[in-house]
Amino acid sequence: MSLYSYKGIGKNGKNTNGTRDADSPKALRQLLRGEGVTVTSTTIAKGKGSTSSSSGGGKGLNRDVEFLNAIKPIEVQSFARQLATMLNAGIPLAEGLSALAEQTEGDKFRHIVVEIRTDVNEGSSLGDTLAKHPKAFDTLFVSMVRSGETAGNLEQVLSRLADFMESAADLKAKVKGAMIYPVIMLVVGAGIMGFLMVGVVPEITSIFTEQGMALPANTRALIWISDFISAYWLLMIVGTIVFIVVFKAWARTEAGRLKWHTIVLRMPLVGPLVRQVAISRFTRTMGTMLTAGVPMLKVLEISKEVLGNQVLINIIEKARTAVSEGDSLADTLKRSGEFLASVTHMIAVGEKSGALEDMLLRVSDSYEREVGTKLADFTGMLEPLMLVFMGGAVGFVVFSILMPMMDMQKLNAM
Repeated sequence: MSLYSYKGIGKNGKNTNGTRDADSPKALRQLLRGEGVTVTSTTIAKGKGSTSSSSGGGKGLNRDVEFLNAIKPIEVQSFARQLATMLNAGIPLAEGLSALAEQTEGDKFRHIVVEIRTDVNEGSSLGDTLAKHPKAFDTLFVSMVRSGETAGNLEQVLSRLADFMESAADLKAKVKGAMIYPVIMLVVGAGIMGFLMVGVVPEITSIFTEQGMALPANTRALIWISDFISAYWLLMIVGTIVFIVVFKAWARTEAGRLKWHTIVLRMPLVGPLVRQVAISRFTRTMGTMLTAGVPMLKVLEISKEVLGNQVLINIIEKARTAVSEGDSLADTLKRSGEFLASVTHMIAVGEKSGALEDMLLRVSDSYEREVGTKLADFTGMLEPLMLVFMGGAVGFVVFSILMPMMDMQKLNAM
């Protein structure tokens, strides 16, 4: 069976549309005719696109729908969680996939689930089928599912994947939430200062210039800054855009990415936070995959991609080579100097005790709690600093204008 989108006319004479499973367009028309719907057009839904069985601009519409219905991580997480629940309840894989195809709300992801169900019904393994949809299921997801199928504990693996994705989403939300306030304050502050410098200061300071007054140094500095911004604001905007484009192009090169990521790790306050977030994601990914039975070398190859920092990625690449030659993972990470002693110590204990995956998950749990605390402290410290900075900037403008005005009043009084 395939999933079809259809348009038609209902019993009441009004236009109707929807999606239904059917063996063919003809079977779909017969099915809907029994429900009092006259079908005017049908479209067979595919994960990578769709072809219409009738004319009428369906391709353009489908492209628009595909763009609007981008796959969300929460959809993949829900897929793993629900499928694990069904398998635990004894429901066969194909039947569980059929149920998920009907329950999934997003059109694009529903099409993918339908294709997965079809391939599984035709004898393909779930892991191989998921690998055909890399935009929805990454290498980590596919590797763990394949390991679960081999070990016969697919439901447990899917449950761990859902837990992993939930933890990763929580950590990402914490980081994003901590950055929202500073960004808003920066934009608002820049807008206020730009308005003052371009719209307010020139009008007021022109009075001082006409009077030929001897202005204090801070007022002269304010006038110079205002004139500069008024004259070159467009050039400043273009220059900023050019700088960002050039910087991004440089950061995408191998040497530039390594240099920039090295600088980030050495930044005060920011560097330790970036390091902890990366290590937390890395250890959770490793622990989750090892628990699912994925081989160590494959785990290191996949887990390095979640670090997001080229310096740390290079270290894991070296560690993978060292482990393949029989060296200890903990010793390799310790020699790099980029992983904290507490992390390498727990990994060493895990290697010796044979419980490496448990130790890695403990490290991740501990670091996630610490990251949450540090983000709260960082935001709490940044808020008053930004308020002081903005207040100081506005105070400088006001003070630089008031001083000459007070002098003018004294002269007029005399």
